[in-house]
Amino acid sequence: MSSRRSSSPESNTDSGSGGGFAADERKRKRMLSNRESARRSRARKQQRLEELVAEVARLQAENAQVQSRIATFDREFSKVDGENAVLRARHGELAGRLESLGSVLEVLQMAGAPVDIPEIPDPLLRPWQPPFPMQPIAADAFQF
Repeated sequence: MSSRRSSSPESNTDSGSGGGFAADERKRKRMLSNRESARRSRARKQQRLEELVAEVARLQAENAQVQSRIATFDREFSKVDGENAVLRARHGELAGRLESLGSVLEVLQMAGAPVDIPEIPDPLLRPWQPPFPMQPIAADAFQF
């Protein structure tokens, strides 16, 4: 450390007098104060570093959870996308068959053949009606 000399009258007196003792005492107190301040500063830095390390660990764990959820959603999306592709292909196939049957039906009607097509119940046309008769469910209070 470099020492600074002040131009005060106390610093000009020789160290044997009372004024030199006061200057030395102030210098010693200042050094102690500076050391204590530096110690507190290092402690604050260390505490902040520990907080940041804990936050990094927390964020890394959260990131791993989010990545895991993304991977799960990606797998589910791929599965649903595959099922959707199968359903689209099935729809195309059934639409083609229906068109063919419509053409056959039209030819039969033009030829005068009796065509009696029974109505096939479609539960999608009447969603308020269940496709099967309701069966009562037997349960007692001690079942659960």
